[in-house]
Amino acid sequence: MLKRIASIVLLALAASSAAAQTSYPARPIRFVVPYPPGGFTDILARLIGQKLTDSWSQPVVIENKGGGGSTIGTDIVAKAAPDGYTILMVAPDLAINPSLYARLPYDAARDFAPVSLVAWGPIALVVHPSLQVSTLKEFVALAKASPRPLNYASGGNGTAGHLAMELFKSTAGIPLVHVPYKGIAPASTDLLSGQVPVMFLQMALARPHVMAGRLRALAVAGSRRSEALPDVATVAEAGLPGFEVNPWFGVVAPAGTPADVVAKLSSEVGRIMRLPDVKERIATQGGEPAANTPDEFGAFLRSEILKWARVAKDSGARVD
Repeated sequence: MLKRIASIVLLALAASSAAAQTSYPARPIRFVVPYPPGGFTDILARLIGQKLTDSWSQPVVIENKGGGGSTIGTDIVAKAAPDGYTILMVAPDLAINPSLYARLPYDAARDFAPVSLVAWGPIALVVHPSLQVSTLKEFVALAKASPRPLNYASGGNGTAGHLAMELFKSTAGIPLVHVPYKGIAPASTDLLSGQVPVMFLQMALARPHVMAGRLRALAVAGSRRSEALPDVATVAEAGLPGFEVNPWFGVVAPAGTPADVVAKLSSEVGRIMRLPDVKERIATQGGEPAANTPDEFGAFLRSEILKWARVAKDSGARVD
């Protein structure tokens, strides 16, 4: 009798799971972007959201919930119902913030169900032309010989550009002084005017200025060269082996979201990232599409949290 009851329960659970995957989504999906409109993260979310809407015939509504270094929008999704109807666009901040904030209202490692990586967003080490260097080795030599440490800009404390430069400093063994700005726009404006001589800049922003001669690209931070600037070597190729910073973007859902729903989301997002028009749109922003499984993305997120914890500890970077 007990075996029969157990069999009935298992069959019911299996049927329920199959029904959930077949019927999902049955209503609009809320896609939270924890940043203001207009940035690369927002562009990616809108690309994916429109394609999901087209294929699933259910609206995917983009909600920009910027503020708090992405913690406000991230917390909204962490506390949302785990049913697949609220998802979150994430970037390196998800892995960096646990090491920068004394307290977060969520646990980055436990409160989310990874769905998929969606893109890489390469960054380049760029200098103002007034700085008399043409290669990474020349820049390192200049920084070491300078009587006063050179300044570098970033879009703010705790951003990927800030911690990438801190990692670069420790790898190269050079002194540099951080000048944080309230966003990448004012930081790049001062770089272009020569107020600060160097920074790591998103490829989409760097490329037109490099091509016009307003900035000089010394190296790309990632593990391989960028198609946007194929003649520019990686930092490792240019003389600092082991250095690698690959800004990334992905999708997560609240922890506890049914595995079959997560799998369906991941499969569809992966399909979208392989579409020719999506690849082309991302390339115009200096990015590179990507995709992986929930397990692969989860392992990647855990490794990123550990990586940036070491960088934050070594640099002493804090937000509060």
